[in-house]
Amino acid sequence: MAMTDPVADMLTRVRNGLRARHKSVDIPASKLKGEIARILKEEGYIIDFTVDRKKIPGTIRVRLKYEGLHTSVITEIKRVSKPGKRVYVSSTEIPRVMNGIGIAILSTSKGVLADRKARELGVGGELLCSIY
Repeated sequence: MAMTDPVADMLTRVRNGLRARHKSVDIPASKLKGEIARILKEEGYIIDFTVDRKKIPGTIRVRLKYEGLHTSVITEIKRVSKPGKRVYVSSTEIPRVMNGIGIAILSTSKGVLADRKARELGVGGELLCSIY
């Protein structure tokens, strides 16, 4: 069966890994998923990620982050724009996730950006997901 939404698959793997208290999760690699992982690291939601392109398909290993022993840093991670219903926003319509506590990740003409950076640059785009 072909995967119709690889980004949703990535977010589900991270969510399931956090619930199972895994130290890391492996995700099939793509440029978009690599950029999402980069933003998660920059914003402090994951410890680190590595991209292994030796195998075909490549894999992204995401090291998950916890507060203490059992509390995940990520409370909720959800897909906003889906293949059947894309969600596009202008720079003035970018939502504030949990009143600025969380982040939204957008795919813009300037690349994949966190909501704060997109507002700063004055660009909108496809609203990929929200995390808090």
